[in-house]
Amino acid sequence: MALSTARSINHILKPLSATVCAMRRLSSDSTATITVETSLPFTGHNIDTPSRSIDTSPKELMTFFNDMTEMRRMEIAADSLYKAKLIRGFCHLYDGQEAVAVGMEAAITRKDCIITAYRDHCIFLGRGGNLVESFAELMGRKDGCSRGKGGSMHFYKKESGFYGGHGIVGAQVPLGIGLAFAQKYSKEEYVTFAMYGDGAANQGQLFEALNMAALWDLPAILVCENNHYGMGTAEWRAAKSPAYYKRGDYVPGLKVDGMDVFAVKQACKFAKEHALKNGPIILEMDTYRYHGHSMSDPGSTYRTRDEISGVRQERDPIERIRKLILAHDIATEKELKEIEKEKRKIVDEAIAKAKESPMPDPSELFTNVYVKGFGVEACGADRKEVRATLT
Repeated sequence: MALSTARSINHILKPLSATVCAMRRLSSDSTATITVETSLPFTGHNIDTPSRSIDTSPKELMTFFNDMTEMRRMEIAADSLYKAKLIRGFCHLYDGQEAVAVGMEAAITRKDCIITAYRDHCIFLGRGGNLVESFAELMGRKDGCSRGKGGSMHFYKKESGFYGGHGIVGAQVPLGIGLAFAQKYSKEEYVTFAMYGDGAANQGQLFEALNMAALWDLPAILVCENNHYGMGTAEWRAAKSPAYYKRGDYVPGLKVDGMDVFAVKQACKFAKEHALKNGPIILEMDTYRYHGHSMSDPGSTYRTRDEISGVRQERDPIERIRKLILAHDIATEKELKEIEKEKRKIVDEAIAKAKESPMPDPSELFTNVYVKGFGVEACGADRKEVRATLT
């Protein structure tokens, strides 16, 4: 699942010599099996855990590096755009959590559904969205994935099974269970991943929806992205039991290292097989966000800078893949830096393109509100002037 490039990996990599070029090209394109082990064991609740041993290939390793690097660069650029006041309103960044989005996509298909909360930019990119659509939406432009009307929290790509992008804490989980109900009703062999954060894990609607999913054995996978700080509150201060994978009680669960893309891939593959046969399962992704909760949060008042830098040094998902690539002699450090440089260029070009997109026409205020064909009229405050008629 390569996000931004139709070009091959080898067109990005710049070899040191003709000999090295041939070696790198063979290595990068090879589907030769490389066996890796997850960084940490899985922990299960009422279920046997999947194997820690995972088969991969040089091609998949390079794809993971490319995809996560592009996501990271997009979010860093969004930070700058927000500070320049080109992005307005709420903006929640995903840098640090890229392994969840990329690992999940590696295990499923676009026929499987994903629905998430407001930290949604990279999930959208993983579902096949592009950078221009992303930045245009962030800046409220017409060419955005939601036509500039959703902004940061409401990305959407229905044709690829991505149902948002939701701003109300926890509200997307019942909708996700509804998607899973539709899949079972239609006798489809697909599943729905309903994602939420640790800050939403105490929501009553989550447990109501989970109860229905368990009663009806729906193909639903609840994914708790536990970045340990719901807004600015540490999990241990907000939850009596922060073992979120056990919260389903009668529903099995797995705790997963959400900073390890292979652990996420293995867990999602395992969960999909389970959900199709047995009904819902909970995945707790142990992850971490580098930015604050949103752009209005400096992210350093409730945790130390040493904590953040410690996670970057010891658990960063991109660095883990970088070390594997180097260890297996798939690319050199210089070549990987060239990829990162290329990603910066691609992101900058997408931003420039997105800025060319116009703002939505004022008439768009009245669209996508009511069902068409019912003769609904939109009036001014005095109710004397009809502003628009939805036909």
